[in-house]
Amino acid sequence: MTSSVLDLAPVVPVVVLEDAADAVPLARSLVAGGLPAIEVTLRTPAALDAIGAIASEVPDAVVGAGTVISVGQVADTRAAGARFLVSPGWTDRLLDAMRGTGLPFLPGVSTTSEVVALLEHGVTDMKFFPAEAAGGTAYLKSLASPLPRARFCPTGGISAASAPSYLALPNVGCVGGSWMVPADAVAAKDWARVERLAREAAGLRA
Repeated sequence: MTSSVLDLAPVVPVVVLEDAADAVPLARSLVAGGLPAIEVTLRTPAALDAIGAIASEVPDAVVGAGTVISVGQVADTRAAGARFLVSPGWTDRLLDAMRGTGLPFLPGVSTTSEVVALLEHGVTDMKFFPAEAAGGTAYLKSLASPLPRARFCPTGGISAASAPSYLALPNVGCVGGSWMVPADAVAAKDWARVERLAREAAGLRA
């Protein structure tokens, strides 16, 4: 695996699973569509089981944990089989814990000061969240010149329509989004639709 989450794929699906039984067929559909990096968010009780199932049963997937907000979650997700970590924000303690796993990680930022602070810590790969609410492409474009070492995975409110404008920026490695895993498709177990949407997303980078 690459040492950077930003280089795995142009789009990282952000997945919320209510039922861990959906994890493996969903992951297989995403991988078949060309999106191997999958962020399973820790927003439901099923998340850790879902990460474990994908890690053990879908070898071509690179499953990560999202919405990591505590040191305990860092340990739990690594034990479950997560291969990268994503947080919506960061503290020194959380940063140290994520770094200590040896796994690639993306701490979340939404301000210039947070970016500068992470650069001081030697971290150059970051999640920009919530992307649309925090200034979108115009904000990220304005950071490229004064902070050229910082690279981002913008997430939050991004759609198939807006993703290409993010991916065109020099400081964006990938985007995170959930439009290729719509809740109604998951509920209906329409994995063919998920695969089709994933394939479309995988082809978004110009």
